[in-house]
Amino acid sequence: MLIKLSMRSSCYSSLRIIQPRFFSYVADEEKGYASKSIIHPSAIVHPNAVLGEGVSIGPFCSISSSAKLGNGCQLYPGSHIFGNTDLGDNCMLMTGAVVGDDYPGCTVIGSNNIIGYHAVVGVKCQDLKYKPEDECFLEVGHNNDIREHTSIHRSSKSTDTTVVGNGNLIMGACHIAHDCKIGNNNIFANNTLLAGHVEVEDYVHTAGATVIHQFCHLGSFSFLGGGSVVSQDVPKYMMVAGDRAELRGLNLVGLTRRGFSIEEIRNLKTAYRKIFMCTDTTIGSFEERIAQVEQHEGLIHVPAVRAMLQSIRDSFAEDRRGICKYGCWNGS
Repeated sequence: MLIKLSMRSSCYSSLRIIQPRFFSYVADEEKGYASKSIIHPSAIVHPNAVLGEGVSIGPFCSISSSAKLGNGCQLYPGSHIFGNTDLGDNCMLMTGAVVGDDYPGCTVIGSNNIIGYHAVVGVKCQDLKYKPEDECFLEVGHNNDIREHTSIHRSSKSTDTTVVGNGNLIMGACHIAHDCKIGNNNIFANNTLLAGHVEVEDYVHTAGATVIHQFCHLGSFSFLGGGSVVSQDVPKYMMVAGDRAELRGLNLVGLTRRGFSIEEIRNLKTAYRKIFMCTDTTIGSFEERIAQVEQHEGLIHVPAVRAMLQSIRDSFAEDRRGICKYGCWNGS
């Protein structure tokens, strides 16, 4: 990081060293600091940066000219904010965290987010098709816990955006590549790796060392077993495991924990068996089994069953990868 700062020496030639003290708001072009901000004397803060009230900036931090920090943000020693970056209220950058990049585009982080030790969020993607003159974007919502050594990249093109929603727990050494779309309340265990353009809905749980192929979709309330290599879609409510990952039944534990009723789970299990574990030899094709469930009077009126069927149908659209293999069952 010292090398990176030295390469940018010309950009920082006009920066001021700020003594640690309380600041009163000054409404002019020179100062964007609000009251009660504490800045360590070794920190490098560009005079055009905009800081909210109660911001705390520790030793050896740096903040770019286009950065905006909301109220109550905390930067621990050696954390850095580059480029056009907007940080919401009460965000915390742990030691060594890097947010933003000097490439065209922007990184927008919501409120109450924690960026862990040496995490890298909002930097250039690892896509050879990306052109450095193109704008690239990252949007992160609120209340996310992004742990140590995680990397989240901006989009690969100006017409797209990498998106992370709200309330996600992204554990250590995870990777979210360019143009991914992450929903809300997901849990990614350590070393979960998402390739480009992956879409994750809500309440998805991955175990450790899970790898997701580019353009895959993970449906809400699904579970991915540890060490899984997922190369096709995982429909809503389902559980997969293995290399290559195969459907292993419904995510019964997750559904129960998230408040699904006994009746809803029973109906989902019935629909699952009819589609994937059918013993009726007169109904041969996969399409015919789905159609049978869609015409079942007792199942089709259950919202959870309809959502599961729609998730399966969507996975076979022209631009999708189909669903994971379904050759192994756990009897759920």
